[in-house]
Amino acid sequence: MGSFSAFHWIIVALVVLVLFGRGKLSETMGDFGKGMREFRKGMKDEGEERERKLASKNPEIAPPSKVTIDAQEKTPKSED
Repeated sequence: MGSFSAFHWIIVALVVLVLFGRGKLSETMGDFGKGMREFRKGMKDEGEERERKLASKNPEIAPPSKVTIDAQEKTPKSED
């Protein structure tokens, strides 16, 4: 009754392949990947929109600019 052995997982994998088939399973995983990309894009867009609203409400508080550090010079450089 404990955890499944490798033999049990092989049987589960075979049942899934028989039920869904190779093509249907790859389509499902492709759709899942597209959904994840759209979700991430939506989250990024929402964060940018929130920053714009915050900056428009209080112009003294602006979102921080992106700053990188040159590895050889070790001085901050602005990307703007």
